[in-house]
Amino acid sequence: MNLNRFETLRETMAVTFGIETDRINANSTQNQVPEWDSVAHLNLMLALEDTFNVRLTVQDMQRLTSVPDILRHLEDR
Repeated sequence: MNLNRFETLRETMAVTFGIETDRINANSTQNQVPEWDSVAHLNLMLALEDTFNVRLTVQDMQRLTSVPDILRHLEDR
């Protein structure tokens, strides 16, 4: 795992969800973070596009529901 990428993702998620960064870990999933609801998920996907300079499809957005999934997707780009 790229630690810089993880830390950037963690900060992006915390800001998007309005929570402390320590609530996000390398195995966090959408089901484990109450603030990660459907609206926050869309906001996160938009923030990921801006932060990591990637474009996400609707299919990508539907399956990126955990930190490991997001990191894997970013590493594949």
